[in-house]
Amino acid sequence: QVQLVESGGGLVQPGGSLRLSCAASGIIFRIYAMSWYRQVPGKQRELVASISSGGITNYADSVKGRFTISRDNAQNTMYLQMDSLKPENTAIYYCTIWEYWGQGTHVTVSS
Repeated sequence: QVQLVESGGGLVQPGGSLRLSCAASGIIFRIYAMSWYRQVPGKQRELVASISSGGITNYADSVKGRFTISRDNAQNTMYLQMDSLKPENTAIYYCTIWEYWGQGTHVTVSS
């Protein structure tokens, strides 16, 4: 049974940082690309960043230069380092691998 568990969300002030984690189990982690998506209530889920099995990364234009996606295949874990956070980054952040999704972690950027 595949499980993806996100953690690291919370409340942060504008300009602050958070590091999200996504721990995977039940899947051969290292052979799959993985992604982070986010969703605001009432809006479509959107891609934030992705990382291939070989470590090639891709980012939404709105987060380039501020967010960094990475993976640790030995730990079956993916990360999203989010710096210089803005109120518009407030959302539920989800990790995904193949057809599986985590339960999401809430990120709130507010003063």
